[in-house]
Amino acid sequence: MKVTVPLPVEIFKNIELEQLKNYLQSHGWHLDRPFMDNSTIWLKQEPKEDEDEFEILLPNRKNLGDYATRIYEVIETLAGAENRSQIEIIGSLITNYPNISIQGIVTQIAIPNGNILKGEITLLGVIFDKLRPVITLLNDHDYILAIKAYTERLPVLCQGNLIKENDKFILKNPQEFRLDETYHDQAILR
Repeated sequence: MKVTVPLPVEIFKNIELEQLKNYLQSHGWHLDRPFMDNSTIWLKQEPKEDEDEFEILLPNRKNLGDYATRIYEVIETLAGAENRSQIEIIGSLITNYPNISIQGIVTQIAIPNGNILKGEITLLGVIFDKLRPVITLLNDHDYILAIKAYTERLPVLCQGNLIKENDKFILKNPQEFRLDETYHDQAILR
């Protein structure tokens, strides 16, 4: 059973056309023809006898007023064609997502250099559809808090700009790094 979850429109605005075209080509789709001035039609290559035929209307540029709506429709069509959830497909496509909130566990901490309280940490958090490692760089108090969270295995919350480079997620400009008090409060009540 595929579950459809309402997703924020920002997700669709952040899917890059080039990434989507590469995905389509690598998953058996081909460019069929232009459609008007602003889009192209893509077809699934020769479906098997018992399979449905699928068609995608892909916009040519991101600055169209209905870009997010069109990308949503593309994701919805891909979900039907691949029998996967929309969130799984988005997880394969997204290369950046500004101002995302992540809840996770600190799984790794780099040793700081010298007297500077600054280091790279790795969080394990749910990104789109799966538990994924997310690398970020923290300074001063946030770095100390990360050490505490790592040592005591406490969940943390953090915001920032998520990018995907070479199949790794990196959180740039981390902000509001803190212990997840919701989890802490529930643990005390038990």
